[in-house]
Amino acid sequence: MFSRKVKNGVFVLEALNSFGTTYYFYYVYFFMAATFDFSKQDNLALAAAQGFFYMFWAAAAGKFSQRFGYFRALKVGLVVMVLGLVVGAGVESLAAHLGVMFFTTIGMCFTWPALQAIVSEGEPRGRLARNVGIYNVVWSGCGGVAYFTGGALLERFGFGAMFALPAAIHVAQLALTFWLERQARRESFPGEAEAKDEPAPEAPHPVSPVSPALFLKMAWLANPFAYLAINTVIAVSPSLAQNLGLSPKEAGFYCSLWLFARTLSFVWFWLWPGWHYRFRWLAGAYAGMLASFVL
Repeated sequence: MFSRKVKNGVFVLEALNSFGTTYYFYYVYFFMAATFDFSKQDNLALAAAQGFFYMFWAAAAGKFSQRFGYFRALKVGLVVMVLGLVVGAGVESLAAHLGVMFFTTIGMCFTWPALQAIVSEGEPRGRLARNVGIYNVVWSGCGGVAYFTGGALLERFGFGAMFALPAAIHVAQLALTFWLERQARRESFPGEAEAKDEPAPEAPHPVSPVSPALFLKMAWLANPFAYLAINTVIAVSPSLAQNLGLSPKEAGFYCSLWLFARTLSFVWFWLWPGWHYRFRWLAGAYAGMLASFVL
């Protein structure tokens, strides 16, 4: 189990990772539309291809991190992303940029499973819920900030910033990762470890009338469709912005609203656990998403 000090540092890593990956992977669709005249259909096809690619590499990266260590997986992922973005800043052809996008996706796949595992490992139920709540607020909030400011940065510095800024962020992450790894190793030796927080007494939790195993199976279905909805919005944002006559800066301001709504929802659901294992909340969420897409 990692100490609170190490896990707090990992939350910083998570914040930087969210900003860097959101900035590149959300604005790459604007880049494709502006540079290679990608239509809405082209961007949707690209998002679908990247989603399938991500799915398989995330599974492989998760197994790598379990076998070789979370910090090693983080270092591999960050190095791959830095290399991909540096190359992306210097190439011009469509094939090269598609290669950069998928190569950088491989790197990203090595980061998120490791970050999630470090903040969750060894935690009792109460602290696990707390850590997961913080984790969700951090990645969603920093992603919203990245999208909100990204359009203005593109207007000011051009599309080169879409490669340079995330690359610089990932280099900073790499330095912090090496430092956190040293901290974790020092704590693993007897006599040098910091005092670990004592587990808080477990509060009684309500027993669900629906089997948790059933909810797990429902989650296996729910998550892919939720990500399908999210990435549909992301991929069509350049076309929506063009149709509404928005500049890149304005597109960043308006198209980031749903990201901040998501962050506020994460705060609410973190602080209020009454929705846990409530089928009506899950059904209501799907009805709300369906209504929103129809509208």
